Amino acid sequence: MIFNSMAFAIFLPITFVLYWICPAKYRYIFLLAASFYFYMYLDASYILFLLSTAVVTFSLAIALQTAKTPSLKKAYLLIGVLLLIGILALLKYMGFFLEITGLPSPMIQLMLPVGISFYTFQTLGYLIDVYRGKYCAERHFGYYCLFVSFFPQLLSGPIARGDALLPQLKEVRTFDAAKASYGLKLMAVGYFKKLVVAGLLTPTVDNIHGNPENYIGFVYIIATIMFALQIYCDFSGYTDIAIGCAALFGIRLSENFKSPYFSHSIREFWSRWHISLSNWFRDYVYIPLGGNRVSKFRHTINLMLTFLISGLWHGAGINYILWGGIHGIYQVAEVTFKTNGKNKPALLPNSSSNDSQEKAGGKLRKAFSLAATFFAVCFAWVFFRAETLSDAWRILSLSFYGIDNFSEYLKTAVICLDMSYEYMVYLCIPVLLLILYDYASLKTNVIQYISSKKIWVRYPVYIFFILAILLFSEKGISTEFYYFQF
Repeated sequence: MIFNSMAFAIFLPITFVLYWICPAKYRYIFLLAASFYFYMYLDASYILFLLSTAVVTFSLAIALQTAKTPSLKKAYLLIGVLLLIGILALLKYMGFFLEITGLPSPMIQLMLPVGISFYTFQTLGYLIDVYRGKYCAERHFGYYCLFVSFFPQLLSGPIARGDALLPQLKEVRTFDAAKASYGLKLMAVGYFKKLVVAGLLTPTVDNIHGNPENYIGFVYIIATIMFALQIYCDFSGYTDIAIGCAALFGIRLSENFKSPYFSHSIREFWSRWHISLSNWFRDYVYIPLGGNRVSKFRHTINLMLTFLISGLWHGAGINYILWGGIHGIYQVAEVTFKTNGKNKPALLPNSSSNDSQEKAGGKLRKAFSLAATFFAVCFAWVFFRAETLSDAWRILSLSFYGIDNFSEYLKTAVICLDMSYEYMVYLCIPVLLLILYDYASLKTNVIQYISSKKIWVRYPVYIFFILAILLFSEKGISTEFYYFQF
């Protein structure tokens, strides 16, 4: 079941009402059944993979915690890692492996259950945390199964940690109108991102990337920027809906995006983009490899390996590996060439003119680093989105074709887009609203800020927002969320 479907529009309010009228001691059972139904709605057979993962990791976590010797404990962890990664690799990467090795493909095509990459990493992180002694293994299979299958974050995260989500599932909660109200408002923001911004951008992006041979020049740059916005709104929109949906049941999920396109470095970008996955790779891949507590050369290897694995996690394709490798190179470059502040010129005392010049210079540097980071991210997105490497090369090599005649360069792009100026303005309005929302979110929680205002202030804002969703989501609505394929 997907969030932007009529089925979910019926499912959620029924689940919400029945959950809160259900006796407290049975709520986890009801929520577990609702989560199973939510997942099985897509394909009933998916539940077999989910239950198998839950049973295996539940049993192994108890076994490794009660193991008498460190070697036996390590053996149980190794079994869990090999099983989880092995099944994921078999289902997700076997075709890619056979393709690059030239081996014949099997007669039977294995299906890839939606969300398997996310709940595999969630349960793998749980096993490792129990092995490290961060918290005890869960002994109640019902609660653990709900931890694995909790429907708001099942398909595309955020990837939850055992010590963050499991205790919440066990709590006896009373209905909190303020939390539910906040959850609904956050869901509305998510639907605005998905249905309006991503929905309007998707047809153009798909058309250009689906037929790159039909275009040339500045239109490629426009398509790349549009995809950067599309994938952000699609994925962060899903996350907002998931977090808001969980809040309706009194459960808090971790934040997954923090205005990432306002980052001033690639390192900052990854602290703001898909935070739960970034933290997962940091805690379970990068740090175990040695992190930055090793030689510079080894540190470089650790960074590259982490991002190459991150790229491979996103999909079985050379383009995803290249995308991860490019971000790894960015990280290595930032670590290598970062300034330590020792060579900054000293400011002259009591000089207002020098102070103002320094402030102006600081703002200019921030603006430059912001733009440079955004376009570096966009450059990598070309490989992520391109259907083939030759398509990516065409886009990159011909993006500036004809720029010597700048007016014609722009005019050709407008013609290729086949949009009226009125529609371009129509398209830019929701994008501008998104930028303003993200910029304001850097300093404050916009939803809480608006909710704290008087009724005659906040309700016009709510009405305007609802009308914006209704007005701008008339065209170009895409049904699936982009990250479902991962």
